[in-house]
Amino acid sequence: MSDLCCGDDGAPEPPRVRPLPDPTAAPASRAPAEVACPCCADGGVRDRHLPGTAADGRGADGGRGRAPAGAAADGDGCGDPTCGAPASGPGEAPGAWWHSAAVRWAAAAGVFWLSGLLTEWLIGLPAVATALFAAAIAAGGWTFVPGTLRALARGRLGVGTLMTVAMAGAVLLGEVGEAAMLAFLFSLAEALEDHAVAHTRRGLRALLDLVPAKATVLRGGCEATVAPAELREGDLLLVRPGERVATDGVVRSGRSTVDTSTVTGESVPVEAVEGTGVFAGTVNGGGALEVEVTARVADNSLSRIVHIVEREQARKGAAQRLAAGIARPLVPGVLVAAALIAAVGSVFGDPGVWIERALVVLVAASPCAFAISVPVTVVAAVGAASRSGVLVKGGAALEAFGTVRVVALDKTGTLTRNRPAVVAVEPAPGHTREEVLAAAAALEARSEHPLAAAILAARPAPEPARDVAAVPGSGLAGTSADGTPLRLGRPGYIDPGPLAPAVVRLQEQGATTVLVEAAGSVVGAVAIRDEPRPEAVEAVAALHRMGVRTVMLTGDNERTARALAAQVGVTEVHADLRPEDKAALVAGLRRHGPVAMVGDGVNDAPALATADTGVAMGAMGTDVAIETADVALMGEDLRALPRALAHARRSRRVMLQSLVLSGGILLALVPLSAFGVLGLAAVILTHELAEVLVIANGVRAGRRPAADGPRARRPGAGAGG
Repeated sequence: MSDLCCGDDGAPEPPRVRPLPDPTAAPASRAPAEVACPCCADGGVRDRHLPGTAADGRGADGGRGRAPAGAAADGDGCGDPTCGAPASGPGEAPGAWWHSAAVRWAAAAGVFWLSGLLTEWLIGLPAVATALFAAAIAAGGWTFVPGTLRALARGRLGVGTLMTVAMAGAVLLGEVGEAAMLAFLFSLAEALEDHAVAHTRRGLRALLDLVPAKATVLRGGCEATVAPAELREGDLLLVRPGERVATDGVVRSGRSTVDTSTVTGESVPVEAVEGTGVFAGTVNGGGALEVEVTARVADNSLSRIVHIVEREQARKGAAQRLAAGIARPLVPGVLVAAALIAAVGSVFGDPGVWIERALVVLVAASPCAFAISVPVTVVAAVGAASRSGVLVKGGAALEAFGTVRVVALDKTGTLTRNRPAVVAVEPAPGHTREEVLAAAAALEARSEHPLAAAILAARPAPEPARDVAAVPGSGLAGTSADGTPLRLGRPGYIDPGPLAPAVVRLQEQGATTVLVEAAGSVVGAVAIRDEPRPEAVEAVAALHRMGVRTVMLTGDNERTARALAAQVGVTEVHADLRPEDKAALVAGLRRHGPVAMVGDGVNDAPALATADTGVAMGAMGTDVAIETADVALMGEDLRALPRALAHARRSRRVMLQSLVLSGGILLALVPLSAFGVLGLAAVILTHELAEVLVIANGVRAGRRPAADGPRARRPGAGAGG
């Protein structure tokens, strides 16, 4: 596997534990649209524009800084899977695997190699088989040999260097089929990993789609429709009911409620009055607002989310590949050993014999089993997980997930259903629960407010009240069918009277409480809350049994968050968070061990990207949450999380076993071939046997996660599995 960008120059890898910089100090407008990558072709610049972020609205790749068509990552020269990856052309479906040049070249290498084997074994045409093997070498080698040569020119060695030398040595010894197999296996492993990482980044488009195509601005007392990119600080936006806010700003006139779930995760719309800050992508409710722009589109909250996600994804993937750490000292050691065998042996013996032994050592040291040990385990483990409703995005994600010791959980939509419901009705003396719900439902009968849906679910098909009018920021007023004046609203708009203690108690339990009044007297209180998922308690308990620390991160208020955390068993709570706050907290949690972040919405995207493993709730999640995450729970059952974690831990153990097995065989082959104990045929046979053992071991990871969840951790067992 390839290393980090520039990781093969011997420099230490950057640590995963790192604080996030203040997004306001590095907003998206100053985030690197082009990131210098000295280990890419010509030490050039690789294009890192996101689709649709250019000011002119064009696909922002612009054709600059891309590697030649067909070239994949620089092998051991760079190793960043997205470095040099061509952008999708017009009409191409983004993310389709056949649009990856690396995948196509690896597939071609596989076809040529298999054709050569069949030709050699079944038809007996060695010349034709040799030509097919040569084609396989050319196709597979094209994905990493050019990068290897560029890296060598700069004095950098990597696993691609060893694979290239091993292929050349096999060819010189007349084993062209062995060289073709090496080229195919290595190119296939690289191509699949490259495609998975590149596909993950495309989910950022969903963030940019939250910004409306047009915005209405008040200039000189007149309304004008402009593109959001033309907005400047100080402009006055007119946001009509139901419209999305084009960029961050402060309300200067009007009253309304704003659905901020896309940015803050708040499950209930918040009141927006003069002086209230609003964010890009949030949805205005029932009243018109005049908003003073405080940030350009390129610097607003959504752009900062894009910046955080893009930066964190760029650092992921290659750093988590186990084989890279083994390959770094192995490559120069093998090359030096082969050179010494050839040189010293030629001085004291027959040069022809010792040069041939040196080439056999190179073939013996080819990390063929390494190249397939991780992919085979990943394919088996990912397939088993998918059959259980869990999507794991590749080997890096699987390996990282298996090391998790801390799980950070979003509240709304993850621990809760994201469906507010009536949890309590407190009638005033002399009134009944049915009277309270009937009056409340009559006023809410034609309302679009999320709280109205909860009340109507508790009291369906009411007789609608007449002359219902909204009182901005307070509630509703109207007249019942029999002519009784009705009001519904928050405490303060309606005096709770004898219900004051009950209102305080319900609010302390984390419920949104509204009062109902008839004919000037309070008749009752209705408490509404987003209830926890029924399986949340069991899921959290299972994580604790595995030795995992759980933390809740939410945009909701502290009182609501702590009430729900107590219900589900989470003891550590961080509330009133914006997306960048969640990302910073996830980075800080790493001091306790590798962190998994579980979320379901756009507002969770930065934290999902910052965590060692991002886990999206698939059924409720937005596209960007699923694309940004490393793992997606495709159903709504949170118990799949501890099952998936237990599966990842077991698969990681299998992966490590395969790496140790292949490494042990390699360490045995090198000295035996160096002293002539094993010839080329024996070395190749042993390599094949090692591959069979690695494959057989990797298949064990294909057992589906247990339906009854993980077992309790044995005393003294490490959390990392």
